[in-house]
Amino acid sequence: MVIGQNRVKARAPDSDMASRSFFGHYLPRLRREFYMADAVVFWTLTIHDRKTGWLDQQFHQSIRELMLHADAREGLICPAYCLMPDHIHFVWMGLNVSTDQRSAMKFLRTYLAIALKPFTLQHQAYDRVLTEEDRIRSKFTLACVEYVLLNPWKAELVTKPEEWQFLGAMIPGYPDCHPFSPKYWPWFWQRYAEMKEDGVEQRKLPRREME
Repeated sequence: MVIGQNRVKARAPDSDMASRSFFGHYLPRLRREFYMADAVVFWTLTIHDRKTGWLDQQFHQSIRELMLHADAREGLICPAYCLMPDHIHFVWMGLNVSTDQRSAMKFLRTYLAIALKPFTLQHQAYDRVLTEEDRIRSKFTLACVEYVLLNPWKAELVTKPEEWQFLGAMIPGYPDCHPFSPKYWPWFWQRYAEMKEDGVEQRKLPRREME
């Protein structure tokens, strides 16, 4: 690795493949299977150096289109997202046995890099993979509101949470759905149950550990 102008050689652990968490420039991740099938993941994409000035309605429409393509490619829905002045929060929920959120994130970041120019993303997304306990409907709904949708209000960018223009949901086939609509969450859970592939919840996961 390089620190300033000094090059420091680091020896990898004695294995054929060093773990991601050994290298300081990677955030540790759970094993890939935790991002597959019916996984539920909170994602955060941060603009490099926390720069601002990129967020407008044109970009909002661009990311909605890209998320729609990512959802279609990998079998995903996004019940809540929020674009902040220097970062992006959203939730992805898998629908199919073959769904792979890490592949979806690679696809999304590739095309976001084009849409964001001359701004750039930090080299890696942050994520939180929810446990079965976290996924209880009432807790999950509260987490979506608290950690995603209320961000602009907490940052005092608006006086009411629903006033922020750059948030919403991406459920393929339902372009007008909005997480601040009065009946959104009961409607969402019904759509989620209808859209999930049969058997997607039957997978067996190993103990949670990092790569």
